[in-house]
Amino acid sequence: MKPGIHPAYGPVVFRDRAADFAFLTRSTATSDKTIEWEDGNTYPVIDVEISSASHPFYTGTARVLDTAGRVERFERRYGKSGQSGQSGQSGESGKKAR
Repeated sequence: MKPGIHPAYGPVVFRDRAADFAFLTRSTATSDKTIEWEDGNTYPVIDVEISSASHPFYTGTARVLDTAGRVERFERRYGKSGQSGQSGQSGESGKKAR
């Protein structure tokens, strides 16, 4: 890598205040706020709105969408797929002659 053109890459604490969860990782993100971590060192801290501790997908509280109902409603409204665009055409017109 070319020296002097890349941002500093170092340890940063990301904190999810909604879930009272924090984790230490490496990042190029910086912050003026700092926090003393479990190892006794002080690191920059970045507050995030959502993390794996509070996201519904990771916590198991995600809502399941009724995709089957949506497909059926679409088919009732617009017809089954494969029927549109074939009016007046025979199935033989798309074949190659040998």
